[in-house]
Amino acid sequence: MKDLIEKLSNLRGISGYEYRISDEIAKLFMPLADEVSVDEMGNVIAVKRCGKPDAKKVMIEAHCDEIGLMVSQIDEKGFLKFVNIGGVDPRTLPGAEVTVHAKEDLYGVIGAKPPHLQKGDDPNKSSQIPDMAIDLGMSRERVLELVSVGDSITLPQSVGALGASQFSGKTLDDRAGVAALLETLRRLQKCRLEVDVYAVAAVQEEVGLRGAKTATYRIMPELAIAIDVCHGITPDNSDNAFEIGCGAVMSVGPNIHPKLQKRLAETAQKYHIKTEIEVDGGDTGTDAWVMQTSGNGVPTALLSIPLKYMHTSVETLDLKDAEAVSELLSFFIQDLEDDLEGWLCF
Repeated sequence: MKDLIEKLSNLRGISGYEYRISDEIAKLFMPLADEVSVDEMGNVIAVKRCGKPDAKKVMIEAHCDEIGLMVSQIDEKGFLKFVNIGGVDPRTLPGAEVTVHAKEDLYGVIGAKPPHLQKGDDPNKSSQIPDMAIDLGMSRERVLELVSVGDSITLPQSVGALGASQFSGKTLDDRAGVAALLETLRRLQKCRLEVDVYAVAAVQEEVGLRGAKTATYRIMPELAIAIDVCHGITPDNSDNAFEIGCGAVMSVGPNIHPKLQKRLAETAQKYHIKTEIEVDGGDTGTDAWVMQTSGNGVPTALLSIPLKYMHTSVETLDLKDAEAVSELLSFFIQDLEDDLEGWLCF
């Protein structure tokens, strides 16, 4: 699981630019599925068929896009001005290394005014994106040859393995979820199934849950399970957060079909898989929100991997939690009978 998460984390595809990585993700699914395709939005859809005619469809999904930046202007000195794509925290940007995906990948840094030159209230002010610029270390003429307005920008990969089972890097939200999808399909390889499984690596979650919405309309499954991340406990945050290493986090609330969540909980108990419960009083803020309301409505559940330092370049998780999610999903799917309506209906 570590090598898979690291491989996925190293891919660079911000929301709207997932075409840079969709082929690589599709290649990872190909040995594990009967069919793999990339749709008009860029969603990667892998299908594992049970072999039965008119089989019920189960959709498992994680988003593959990442937050990042985009070039908005090249100034008179050759510095790059930029805008954010998705929920980038401006406080994390000054001094950051970046990769500008221009005619070739270019390394740059986001400069910040040094403390020696700060005056008055400057040290107490948080820098905002309009005040920042990327330095490529090139003349303006060379920058103009290589860089265009609209080029995407990604943050650097981080340290990798931490301690015995933790991993730190960029884009674990939600490439760790994509890794859990792949591991689920791997676990199902020799299982006799009663349903067709559609595994979706969806695009543009970070800018509006768009890929999951179109993919769910395309597939129209009998039930769907989204995989995402939730907040892990850190020194400055213990509210609405979970200790990493706690296992798979299952959501409850109006976004979640109660009988589907109950069945997942029973599966976890049956196979001794560690879980926790997250209470979501409304919008879960994940692809589960649009999956639930696609078409005539889809019974939907959400499994999450606790993640520290979300939306930074040092997102950190426990590998055992990602493994718990894939273990729970695989046992849940292999235990499904084809009469889904029998237990899903109220």
